[in-house]
Amino acid sequence: MKIKRSAALKAGSVFDSWAILAYVHNEAAADKIEDLLVDSAGLKTAWISSINLGEVWYSLARRKSRATADQQLLTLSEIGLERLDVDWPMVLQAADYKSRHKISYADAFAAALAKRQNAELVTGDREFRALEGEINIHWL
Repeated sequence: MKIKRSAALKAGSVFDSWAILAYVHNEAAADKIEDLLVDSAGLKTAWISSINLGEVWYSLARRKSRATADQQLLTLSEIGLERLDVDWPMVLQAADYKSRHKISYADAFAAALAKRQNAELVTGDREFRALEGEINIHWL
């Protein structure tokens, strides 16, 4: 079953590490995440910050191996997930979110990227509840 596209999805989707790890580990939300990845990647609007992709890599390297982490990142790239690197304005936006909300610094980068790209943030991480109203969130 295909997920209906929202207006936010047409603008693009930013995936945080929670969503990508749930997809990679085939957790309950994996099918929904896959649909969103495929839909967004086809439009070249599936993004992840380099900070969050680093989180994915170290989590996989710890849990499995470095080789597995490398392979998973290659696979994600091949299906169209685009890594966007961090610049100073994004650092400042993330730092602002971190200073005002109880979220991890890495999560603040996912939020900052979603704001910059005017995209929805795809996540199941409840820390982001603090940012409802500031960014669009696609809850899993």
